Amino acid sequence: MRKLAIRIMWDEGADQSLGLPAYESEGAAGADLRANLPDRGELELAPGSRALVPTGLRLAIPEGFEVQLRPRSGLALKHGITLPNTPGTIDSDYRGPLGVILLNAGTEPFIVSHGDRIAQMLVAPVIQAHFALVEELDETARGAGGFGSTGRG
Repeated sequence: MRKLAIRIMWDEGADQSLGLPAYESEGAAGADLRANLPDRGELELAPGSRALVPTGLRLAIPEGFEVQLRPRSGLALKHGITLPNTPGTIDSDYRGPLGVILLNAGTEPFIVSHGDRIAQMLVAPVIQAHFALVEELDETARGAGGFGSTGRG
C-alpha cells in the first residue's frame, strides 16, 4: 500500500488530546475524523437539520491529491447521519479549518459529542482535464440514453 505524508496542524483552541486522524484497521481506506467541540461539549442535530462540525485540524495536502470526506456507515445506518455533499472534497491549496457538514436524515434528534468519530477522510489522486470544444462526439452503443437507459431503473 502506498503511503503519503499529509501535514497537519491544530486550530487554535482545539483539543489536541483527541489525536490525529487514524485508520482503525490495517486495510482501512478512510481515516476517522473526530468532532472537536471543547468549548461546548456537544451539539444537537434535529431531524432534517445540518451543521458544520469542527475537527480542530488544518491540512496541507500535496499537489496532485485531494482529501475526500465520507460518511461513517454505522452512523448512517443506525441514526441517518450522513454528509450531504458526499464525497466532500478538500483541495490541495486549501489551508483553512477542516469542518464536516453533517446532516440528520433520521427521524430522531442526534447528539454529536466532543471526540465522536463523525466522518472518514480518504486521500485520492487528482487528474485535471483539458476541456476541448469539438463539433461532434464519437458514437457509442448507449448514445444519448439517459436515466434507466441501460436496464432496470
